[in-house]
Amino acid sequence: MIRSAQDDQRIVITGVGLTAPNGDNLADYRAALLAGKSGVEPYHIRYVGDTLAGVCHFDELKYQKRKELRRGTRAGSVGVYCANEAISDSGIDWSEVDPTRVGIYVGVTEHGNVETENEINEIKAFDYDTKVWSHHHNPRTVANNPAGEITLNMGVTGPHYTIGAACAAGNAGMIQGAQMLLLGECDLAIAGGVSESIHTFGIFAGFASQGALAEHDDPTSASRPFDRDRNGIVVSEGGCLFTLERFSDASQRGAKIYGELVGYAMNSDASDFVLPNPKQQARCMNMAIERAGLNTDDIDLVSSHATATSSGDIQECDALRRVFGDSRSTLVNNTKSYIGHAMGAAGSLELAGNLPSFEDGVCHPTINVDNLDPECELPGLVLNEPRENSPVEVILNNSFGMLGINSAVIIKKV
Repeated sequence: MIRSAQDDQRIVITGVGLTAPNGDNLADYRAALLAGKSGVEPYHIRYVGDTLAGVCHFDELKYQKRKELRRGTRAGSVGVYCANEAISDSGIDWSEVDPTRVGIYVGVTEHGNVETENEINEIKAFDYDTKVWSHHHNPRTVANNPAGEITLNMGVTGPHYTIGAACAAGNAGMIQGAQMLLLGECDLAIAGGVSESIHTFGIFAGFASQGALAEHDDPTSASRPFDRDRNGIVVSEGGCLFTLERFSDASQRGAKIYGELVGYAMNSDASDFVLPNPKQQARCMNMAIERAGLNTDDIDLVSSHATATSSGDIQECDALRRVFGDSRSTLVNNTKSYIGHAMGAAGSLELAGNLPSFEDGVCHPTINVDNLDPECELPGLVLNEPRENSPVEVILNNSFGMLGINSAVIIKKV
């Protein structure tokens, strides 16, 4: 096969590894989304008490030994699972891969909170004697930990780091991986996002203090983006990492290709710590569309970020109207209604759940919308039932975060 310079500049997804509250591989996860199956369940966390969360149930010992689990972190374990699953799914012969040419780029919302809270809780029983403080604390809490644990597990000696991008981190990890491939810094990127957020009481307490922590008698109905009766965020854990390759390399080995990353953008609101800015969100989407060489009417499906908070949902719908107007051809859905908000993993998990639309032509819906908020009405919003026979060629994936960080990636069917 003749290798062209143009194909070297095309970045494609060739493998998906994930764990979500409602599935531990893409096939099961997608089936749950189409069946309306939620992964939210009752959950207890110290100091906060009984609440709700999206909890993952992947096989921790599939790729790690118990000793490694004890020494490492939950985020690292999620990352190790997802990275190995992505390689397995990609069909890459790992024994033939040059480990110096593999890059690991993992987006996170926060890291270190869980371990520090655990250590403080431990020394509390010893009258705060720091002599019992774990010597594993430092390597567990350094910011590069999740990506670093993957390199240790897989023997990767190329570059690795985590990308702190609040809840835009899943998209940010993917963008970073693509950029490093384009720069020639690696030949294979394992990229996306992970989250261990449900294991820190602080995140629950923080949302509760803002009146933004979801409550519901039925856990599966608690996450309600766009619904008038929503009452907050369901905190979730999870992870999704993709194998990214140059199109020329993927084609040469006859790889299965999920889609091509044709456009992306990141920008900042510069207006508030937590309140979104629809003008800048719209600008981010428009930049991604322009960089992809597309028009707004080329976008078949928007995977929304909507978190089930009134300000977040309404502002994003405002942004979507600024970009797409009253378009009925562009469908809009949301995945947090099934799994809650997986923070650093949200962007990559939500994109993954929509990738099969390229093949089956089905758009999974937003569930739990019993009373649509009038301020969230959009002509293309897909609610409660899958939209079938809707050819999907281009997906735009939104992911936004605190401190006004915005991201959008565009994936095109190959």
